[in-house]
Amino acid sequence: MTPRFLADAMLERLARWLRVLGADVVSATGEPDAALVARAAAEERVLLTRDRRLPREHDVRACLVLDAVAPLAQLREVVDRCGLVPGNELFTRCLLCNTPLDRMDADERVPADVRARGEPVRRCATCGRVYWEGVHTRRMRAAVARALAPPGA
Repeated sequence: MTPRFLADAMLERLARWLRVLGADVVSATGEPDAALVARAAAEERVLLTRDRRLPREHDVRACLVLDAVAPLAQLREVVDRCGLVPGNELFTRCLLCNTPLDRMDADERVPADVRARGEPVRRCATCGRVYWEGVHTRRMRAAVARALAPPGA
C-alpha cells in the first residue's frame, strides 16, 4: 500500500512535488506539534518533518525526519526511504489542495492552442484549478526526472 503523508508547515514545497508524483499529501498549516501527531495518527499518515525534536518529544506512530534542505532533494529522500514508485502518469492530484483531478473537456479557461491540440485537461473539483500540459509541466517533469535519476546518471 502506498503511504499517505502529512507534511508539516515547513515542507509545503515538498508536499507539492510529492503530489506531482500522485502521492496523497495533506499539508499542516501552523498546527502545534501535538495536533500534528494526533492528526497523522487519526488519518493514518506518515508525518514528514525536518524537526528532529518532534519524534523525541511526542509519541509518533509513523514519522520521517528529512535531512535534505532543497525540496527536490527531499523528494528523492522520501521516494528512496519510503520505497515509493512514481506512477507512469504524473499530475493526477491538485498541487494546491491534494484532491484527485478529474478529466474535463477544454473550455475557455484553457488556451486556444491547447484546445486545438486536444491534449488532456484536468480540473480540481475542490478548488477549481485547471491543469493541462504546457511549458511549466514539461519543466516540472524534467526536474522530477533529474531528482529521481539514479546516482551518476
